[in-house]
Amino acid sequence: MCKLQDFIPADLSINNVRDYLIGLNKKVILLDGTQKQYIYFDNAASTPTFSFIRDIVNEMLEWYSGVHRGAGIKSLVATKAYDDSREIVAKFVNANLEKNVVIYTKNTTEAINKVANRLNLTKDDIVICSLMDHHSNDLPWRKHATLIHSNINEDGTLDLNDLEEKIKRYQNKLKLVAITGAANVTGLINPIHQIAELVHSYKAKILVDAAQLIPHRKIDIKSDDDPQHIDFLVFSAHKMYAPFGTGVLIGPRETFEVGDPDYVGGGTIDLVSENEVFWTHLPDKEEAGTPNLIGAVSLAGAIKMLEKIGMDNVAKHEMELTEYAYNRMNELDSIEFFGPNVFQNYDNKLGVLTFNVKGMYHSLVAAILCYEGGIGVRNGCFCAHPYVIKLLKLSDEDRKKIKNQILSGYRAKIPGAVRASFGIYNTREEVDDFVNVLKMIINKEYKGIYQQNVKDGNFYPENFTIDYKKYFSLT
Repeated sequence: MCKLQDFIPADLSINNVRDYLIGLNKKVILLDGTQKQYIYFDNAASTPTFSFIRDIVNEMLEWYSGVHRGAGIKSLVATKAYDDSREIVAKFVNANLEKNVVIYTKNTTEAINKVANRLNLTKDDIVICSLMDHHSNDLPWRKHATLIHSNINEDGTLDLNDLEEKIKRYQNKLKLVAITGAANVTGLINPIHQIAELVHSYKAKILVDAAQLIPHRKIDIKSDDDPQHIDFLVFSAHKMYAPFGTGVLIGPRETFEVGDPDYVGGGTIDLVSENEVFWTHLPDKEEAGTPNLIGAVSLAGAIKMLEKIGMDNVAKHEMELTEYAYNRMNELDSIEFFGPNVFQNYDNKLGVLTFNVKGMYHSLVAAILCYEGGIGVRNGCFCAHPYVIKLLKLSDEDRKKIKNQILSGYRAKIPGAVRASFGIYNTREEVDDFVNVLKMIINKEYKGIYQQNVKDGNFYPENFTIDYKKYFSLT
């Protein structure tokens, strides 16, 4: 049986990783009937994967069996692979497994919910998150504690002074500061270790939502006795080139050793009688049901890939691409960016470009990019409504009107933006293609006649139907 690293090409680098991208050469049929190689600029939502990770998965499928408690050789092989993956994950972020535990979940959202469920919070407890955070790092805390939002600056950056003021104000009841490592709307990176040191000085803990950050920058959670230590780190494999349904939660063992797990059932116990339950050891106690072996193995493969390429090389490539894209887009007078318009330092900016075209609805721009440019982006509010509302500077009256429209099922005029987001495999040539399509849109040279569906807010070209049988269809 091959070792994990044997699947990673010996010459793999940031310069040739694109050669291994699955689906790279897939073409889509445009509105005019021509075919074009697809450009994927929605990596902030989910990433594709690579042929060698598929090879790892295929080899694991040859040995697939029940994880833990199986008596056969295949089960022992599967169990070892599953357990070894945790060490690979822990090493990737420098986590000490004697004091911390790696718990697998479905995704970042479930990981945050697990922490919220297991901290024994009450409505008398305070949790602080920011207005730039994704809904997944906001809504779980509302269920269990009193949530306070720290503010953002006019340019979309985190207002560190406001955060510190609120930490001081609520210090007697503050249990946790939950903050994103990087904003999914603007790509702005937060100083997580500086925030951690501040939080710890007031005897609280910090959770970092690293879903956006971890595929793009090296993360070191630091030793447990370091004031800048990250107490809880959560992220998703599907955003780091392993889209097989796994999320990660890393946190203190002491948090999860006491009390009942939030999900119970098979795999979580040592002994069950008619009247008693004895929970098993970590991490099994917190992973009810059959584990996602393939997800864990593919995540380990993706980590080995990123380590082989080097996170410094990943960051350098993406920073250069982001700077190039901003410069090209700034040539277009009709582009309005979310967040800072010009950057002096791209160290603190991911490859996320969120913008609007002046005088055009965001959904229409995204539709033309799709149907006439063969480019996949995202549009809307990106599961970060409070952040987008602040960036758009909507009045209270506007917000009330929008709320009433949404609740009535009318989405034709919902504010938002278009987001293009880069991965390690994207190129300047793709950016040039993207900018050329934007020019065509701005100059009103697009060919289609687009009609809006007021129920979902999306635009669709007249007399054009996607024939899914030419792509992929289960029916």
